[in-house]
Amino acid sequence: MDTTQVTLVVRGETSPGEVIAVAGDCEALGSWSHQKAVVLSNNGSVKYVWSQTITVPMGVVSKYRYFKGFFLESKNASEPCQVIVTPSQQFLQDSLPPPKYLKSHQTIDDGQFGIHNGMDCVDPGWLTCQTEIRLRLHYSKAPPVSITKRKFKKSRFRIKLILEGIEEEGEEEEELSPTSWHKMTTTLETSMISASGYKSRHTQPECGYALEPSRWTEYSIHTMDPDNLELTFEFFEEDMSAHVVEGDAHPGHVGTACLLSSSFSDSSKDYGVVTLPIMGRNSRQTIGKVRVDYLVIRPIQGLQCDMSSCFIKYWKKRSTVDVGHRGAGSSHAAKHHRIRENTIASFKSAAKNGAAYVEFDVHLSKDAVPIIYHDLTCCISTRMKNDKTQELIEVPVKDLTFDQLQLLKLAHATEMKEDEDKDLYDSEDEINEHQPFPSLSQIFHAVPEHVGFNIELKWICQMKDGSWDGNLSTYFNMNTYLDIILSCVLQQAGKRRIVFSCFDPNICTMVRHKQNKYPILFLTQGISKMYPELMDIRCQTTQIAISFAQSENILGICGHTEELLKNLAYIGDAQSKGLVVFSWGVDNNDHENRRKLREQGIDGLIYDSIGEDQGEQPNIFQIEEQHSLREVITEETLKSSTCSCYSIPCSMAPCIASKECAGSAESDSGLSS
Repeated sequence: MDTTQVTLVVRGETSPGEVIAVAGDCEALGSWSHQKAVVLSNNGSVKYVWSQTITVPMGVVSKYRYFKGFFLESKNASEPCQVIVTPSQQFLQDSLPPPKYLKSHQTIDDGQFGIHNGMDCVDPGWLTCQTEIRLRLHYSKAPPVSITKRKFKKSRFRIKLILEGIEEEGEEEEELSPTSWHKMTTTLETSMISASGYKSRHTQPECGYALEPSRWTEYSIHTMDPDNLELTFEFFEEDMSAHVVEGDAHPGHVGTACLLSSSFSDSSKDYGVVTLPIMGRNSRQTIGKVRVDYLVIRPIQGLQCDMSSCFIKYWKKRSTVDVGHRGAGSSHAAKHHRIRENTIASFKSAAKNGAAYVEFDVHLSKDAVPIIYHDLTCCISTRMKNDKTQELIEVPVKDLTFDQLQLLKLAHATEMKEDEDKDLYDSEDEINEHQPFPSLSQIFHAVPEHVGFNIELKWICQMKDGSWDGNLSTYFNMNTYLDIILSCVLQQAGKRRIVFSCFDPNICTMVRHKQNKYPILFLTQGISKMYPELMDIRCQTTQIAISFAQSENILGICGHTEELLKNLAYIGDAQSKGLVVFSWGVDNNDHENRRKLREQGIDGLIYDSIGEDQGEQPNIFQIEEQHSLREVITEETLKSSTCSCYSIPCSMAPCIASKECAGSAESDSGLSS
C-alpha cells in the first residue's frame, strides 16, 4: 500500500517528565491504544510546540486524539510501556486529509492542545496503571477532630496533609530510576465541597485549611507506589480569642498524625475510616485524635480502555428524554401492572412504547454475576408440603448464586408488611422474558440497541440515624464490584447509549476515574419527607450534590422530583454550571409534574408506564435518525444516483456509495446521548 508522510503539530505546556502524544484509528497512530501512541517531541527551539512526523497509508482517512502523559518503560522488554494518561482531548481532531488532497509531505497544525471551537475541552484522563488514594475530613457523623489536651480544648486548627515517599537508600543514579519516576508521578491535590460551591484539585496553602461543619475537605493522591507512602497531617493552631501577633505569618504548629498507605492493603478494604492519634510537637503525648475517611481507587483489572471515544461529559442538548423506570414501570407501586419490573419483557415493552432509555439496578450475585433487581434483599417463601401456612424469609441478594436466583419463587420485600401474597402465586409458566433476576449480559442481547441503558449501580447507603439500607453494613469490595460490572458493559455495550447512576458518591467517583468512555449521574434524594436523611453530607441536599458533580467533573445529577418541584430553579442552576439534570421519583408519574419539569428544560425524566396509552412508537433517537436521513437523501441525490442504494454524490463512480465523514465521532457514533 502506498504511504505518505504527515507532520502533526500541537501547542501545550507540560510538567517535568510529561509529554504530549497522539493516538488514532490506524496502526501508525497505535490503533487507539495509549500504550502504542506516538510521542511528539519538543526540540526546545520554540517553547511549548510539540511535533512528530508519521507515515500513514494512502487511501485511508484517519481520526486521532492528543493526550498528555508519562511514558514509563516496562521492566520486562517484551511488555509494552506503562502510560499514565493525564489530560486528554474530549474531542477528536478533524480527519487527516483524504488521499487526493495530500502532498508528498504535509504539515497539519492543530493549534492549542485541548481547545475546540474556542472552548477548553480537556478530559482529566483515567487510571491506567496508577492508584488514587482519597483522604477526607468531614462532619457527616461527628467533628473529625477530637481534642483531649485541656490546653487546646478551645483551639481551632488548620490542617495540612504532607506527602512523603519512602526513599531507597544509596540511590545516586544519573538516569531516572523507578523510584524517581514514582516520585515524579505522585501528586497531591486538595478539593473542598459545600452547598455554596466547590474548589477542586488545587495546592494547599502553607498551613492548610480550617475545617467547617458544612464543608467536605478531600485530599487526592495519585501514585504508582500506593503501598509505600507516609501521609502526615500537620495541625496548626489559630487563636480564636485574640489577634495573631504582628509578624507571626502563620499560626503555631502543635502536632501531627501519621498514616501509612500500606495499612489500606493490609486491611484488604478499599474504603472505610481510620482513627489516628494526634501527637504533640514537643512531646510524645497525644493531644487528641482525628477521624479520616479513605477511598482507594485502582485501575480496572483485566481490561484496558482505549482512546477511541470519550463520552464522560458529552451530552447532546435536545428535548427531554423519556426513561422507563425499571423498564415498563414498578410492578409493586402499580398493582395493576401486568408485566413484572426489571425483566426482559418489561424492557422490551418500554422500548416499543418509545422509551429513549430504560432504567434498572445492577448488583452482583454471590458468584459475581451482574444481575438486574431493584432491592438489596428478596423474600423467600418456605412452606411445608400440603400446608398452606408459609413464612417469608428476607435474604440478601448478594448471598445467593445466579443459578439459585433463577430457581426462586420470590416476593418483594414490601410483601412482608402486607397481608396479600399476590407475587407468590404468579403463573408457574413465568419463564424466559418474564423471569426476575436476568443477567446484565442477557439484557444487552435481548433489548434493541437503539434503546439506551440508564444503569443504576446498587450500593448500600447509611442513614443519618446510623442504620443501613437493607440492614447490610458490609458489602462487596468496591473495586472488584465495579471492575466486574464495568468490564461487562465496556465489552458488550456496542453502540448502545449508556449512562450510569448511583446514590453513593464514592461509586460515582470510582466510575469516573476507572474508565474514560461512559458518563455517570449522581443520584440524590435531597431534602425529602418520603425518605430518611442520609449520613453522607454530599447526599443531603441537591445544592451540595451539584457542587459534588462539578468537583468530580461527572455528567450531572439525577434529582428527586419531590425537591425539584419545590425548587425548580435548581434545574437551570445546575445546567448553567455545565451539568445534565435527570429526575426520579413517584411524582414523575403525574403528567402535570412532568409538564412543569419539561418547561424548565430538564434533560431526562424517569417514570412508569411510558407511552402505554399511545401504543407502539419510535423513541427520540429513532426520530432524529430518520430526520438525518431525510436531510442526507435529498431529491437531487436521488436523481443523480444510478445504483439501487442511496448514495452521496462524490467524485467516484456513481454506484459506489460513500459515507459521510463527520468531524467528531461523539456526534454520530450512536454511543453518545
